[in-house]
Amino acid sequence: MKTIYLDNNATTKVADEVMEAMLPYFTELYGNPSSMHTFGGQVGQRIRDAREQVAALLGASPEEIVFTSCGTESDNSAIRSALMTRPDKKHVVISRVEHPAIHALCSHLGSQGYKITELPVDKNGILDLENLEKSMTPDTAIVSLMWGNNETGVIFPVEEAARLAHEKGILFHTDAVQAAGKIPINMKNNVIDMLSISGHKLHAPKGIGILYIRRGTKYSPFLIGGHQEKGRRGGTENAPGIVGLGRACELAASNMEKENTYVRRLRDKLERELLNKISQSRVNGDIVNRLPNTTNISFEFVEGEAILLLMNELGICASSGSACTSGSLQPSHVLRAMGVPFTMAHGSIRFSLSVYNTEEEVDFVIDKMPAIIERLRGMSPFWKQAGQSGGVQ
Repeated sequence: MKTIYLDNNATTKVADEVMEAMLPYFTELYGNPSSMHTFGGQVGQRIRDAREQVAALLGASPEEIVFTSCGTESDNSAIRSALMTRPDKKHVVISRVEHPAIHALCSHLGSQGYKITELPVDKNGILDLENLEKSMTPDTAIVSLMWGNNETGVIFPVEEAARLAHEKGILFHTDAVQAAGKIPINMKNNVIDMLSISGHKLHAPKGIGILYIRRGTKYSPFLIGGHQEKGRRGGTENAPGIVGLGRACELAASNMEKENTYVRRLRDKLERELLNKISQSRVNGDIVNRLPNTTNISFEFVEGEAILLLMNELGICASSGSACTSGSLQPSHVLRAMGVPFTMAHGSIRFSLSVYNTEEEVDFVIDKMPAIIERLRGMSPFWKQAGQSGGVQ
């Protein structure tokens, strides 16, 4: 059975070109890049090359790129650094729909005496910048808002938000893990202080990420050890991962147009046909201002977990907007923040595509999904009740 992978916001396949670039650094080029000898020095040079490749994707300078282990480390590092370098300020502003790497950290900080403001979003997942302006105070150390939402794909106006924060002398960080490689980013054209990306979301391996730190921004390292990364992140460099991320960023830059044409067209076809073929379904989030690869669709009166299980039997991989698999009966915090009705939120499925998906794969999903939903609704007492009351169209 063929696997149809439509869960690219969870992780992506490592591109063949990336794997090819990495392999020598597991075998013959295994020297420590910090070594004085030539054997290790050649690895150090390749890390410098990768830093330039990452910087090019972001429109940044190579010295502004710090390699980390993942997006979560980068997110944590940015916020903790802001609080360490501004010890007199105890306030952090985020949104209610941030990734757990931000949301869970801020919940922890709240228990340690910091004040956390979570900005609301509207029914389409859109952030109101007036609320941001009102939320910032002289005690605010940093604002952290994601560039593209991992569940709905909705894009936040982070460049304008950063400008508003700077007008009040406040640092600004963005989690760009989902946005990098899908939409153009040019750090020369904005005032964002810090930005996080993760390699495994753009066809590099897991275990490698970056934190962009704008030149001149005060920074307190999260990991303290050796002199690596100019003292900004201790620990021997993950040379294979860094080389792989550099190559992946190079590929992402060359595939940007394809992401916004070919991938967007496949996403739109999948979304359009499912909405046409399946009653009582809806898209969650702004359908215009979003990442080109993502759609989050709710199917009323069925459980997302049950949908995924039947999809899995056909080799179709996607994600649920419900947290049922983690033992919670609550739907996703993102959908709750958007006010998605309970019966819809529990039946939400996120489809996230990549340049490696095909038209045939999308057609297969379009063909199979109506029967899956019909089967589950046939077993749902809520669906039967809605039909009896005239609620089903």
